[in-house]
Amino acid sequence: MLRLAVTTRAETYERMQDPLAERSIRVTHVPTAERTLSPAGDLGEFDAGFVFPPRLAEGGVADALLGVPWVNNREQVLRSRYKAETLARLSAAGLPTPETVAVSDPVGESTLRETFDRFDPPVVVKPNSATRGVGVTAVADCDSFLGVCDYLDLVHDYRATGDRSFLVQEYVDDARDYRVMVVDGSYAGAVERRLPDPDDATDAASGPGERVPTAPWKHNVHRGATARPVDLPTELRDLAESAAAALGIPWLGVDLLVTDERTVVNETNARPTIDTARKYEPGFWDDVAALVRRTAE
Repeated sequence: MLRLAVTTRAETYERMQDPLAERSIRVTHVPTAERTLSPAGDLGEFDAGFVFPPRLAEGGVADALLGVPWVNNREQVLRSRYKAETLARLSAAGLPTPETVAVSDPVGESTLRETFDRFDPPVVVKPNSATRGVGVTAVADCDSFLGVCDYLDLVHDYRATGDRSFLVQEYVDDARDYRVMVVDGSYAGAVERRLPDPDDATDAASGPGERVPTAPWKHNVHRGATARPVDLPTELRDLAESAAAALGIPWLGVDLLVTDERTVVNETNARPTIDTARKYEPGFWDDVAALVRRTAE
């Protein structure tokens, strides 16, 4: 039986144990965070690991001790973790992305004003490497935008802060939000993420010519949105597969924003949570098992 080390004990670990055991893959939790790790220690014998650990420093120690190939190794995780790099790679591959500016803090006020003026407000400001919608905000005027940037200056001024960048991005109005799962290059299912009350997500005018997204407007499941399975059209499936190919990541969640006029790849997630089986295509677990086995070879 193939031995798979999994570094998370959340939903993914719980949901994968039985289906993979049925396919002769033993899943074992190997914690790498909030514990002690000896550089000369022993974490057990395994054939592969499932997604490089989220804390890169501790993950590097675990990687050296385990000595296994990963479904999504460190480099692949980093390509998706830093949103600006992800968008740059996707854009270079000719794939549609939201208009975005990456800001490497600190920059002068005049530069920030010029950045804001490139967009039709509101603009979205988001950390370059956060997940679950943490720290993402939308602002409709330049003064508010500069205020948000001031707070980011305070955070980035702390000398131990490694990532001192953030994104300024267009607000894609009235978009349907899809998370598409791609396994080893192939479409494996999709969900549409919706707010509990769609009326809450409409825009309200705060003044002449201004659009302000009313709260809540972020579609993250961890922030109260619901995810229901959908049957995506072929062109959206192909776009998600192209995004995964451009990034070279075999296990990937691809976030698409779709309006009546266009579709953009908004973000990707190289550590997507496995959902309930009904949200995936038939044969999903066979595909996951095949990916694990190919990785272990």
